[in-house]
Amino acid sequence: MDASFLLIQTLNGIQYGLLLFLIASGLTIVFGIMGVINLAHGSFYMIGAYLALSLSTLTGNFFVAILMGTLSMAIIGLALEWLFISHLYKRDHLQQVLLTFGLILIFNEVQSIVWGNDPHGVEIPQFLSGSIPLTDTLSYPVYRIFVSAVCLLLAGLMYLIIQRTRLGQQIRAGSTDQEMVENLGINLRLLYAIVFSTGVTLAGLAGMIAAPIESVYPGIGEQVLIISFVVVVIGGIGSIKGAFVGAIAIGIADVYGQVFFPDLASVAVYAVMAFVLLWRPSGLFGRSL
Repeated sequence: MDASFLLIQTLNGIQYGLLLFLIASGLTIVFGIMGVINLAHGSFYMIGAYLALSLSTLTGNFFVAILMGTLSMAIIGLALEWLFISHLYKRDHLQQVLLTFGLILIFNEVQSIVWGNDPHGVEIPQFLSGSIPLTDTLSYPVYRIFVSAVCLLLAGLMYLIIQRTRLGQQIRAGSTDQEMVENLGINLRLLYAIVFSTGVTLAGLAGMIAAPIESVYPGIGEQVLIISFVVVVIGGIGSIKGAFVGAIAIGIADVYGQVFFPDLASVAVYAVMAFVLLWRPSGLFGRSL
């Protein structure tokens, strides 16, 4: 096992972690700011993957499909917030869990009706289908580098919006003291709609760009949801920075777990979570309760 092989596995872990960050960041801001436990978040990842499949086939261009799919996910997010999520803000967590679990069942049934139950593949764009040689026998796919670059770009954009814009100030204030935000005359309902739609869009976009790497198949969202909750718990609820650090840690732990302990790969992920919670019960960057 040489250094080149370890480098490839590290790059795979970082790429997987960055993809997890896109999903988990939406999950953590929705819970941290709106106080809503959204079990249907993984379904948005699944919808994004299937949109990439259908729209790339329809348009013949993967990047046009991504743009159309991103807009579609934003509209879906706004519609769901208005129809369902807006009624949960004053409800307890049990009702949130029941409603969002019901959404999972609805989305899975719609997926089965529209796309069927067979796995599908999305073709990698031609100019991103090559590999970069690392040694005489090992190379690294260009598309995986593209995925990492897109995730890093979006992470940087999220940082700038949250830390340097008026909307970001409102989001940070809303996560700390919602009553104060309302008293300042800020439209909290509009803020919630933007936050929820953003979370849906990020999860859907993650599904779209991951589709050429992974097979698109029924139930893909449930697996992603579980690991995303692990990332949120490790990073600290409501913390974007925590989601980033937690996602990278889980991505690397998962990849190296599969390399060195294939029979116990999933244990490595939960072992990281257990260690962090023993050290910091509120997560790496979470607020102490």
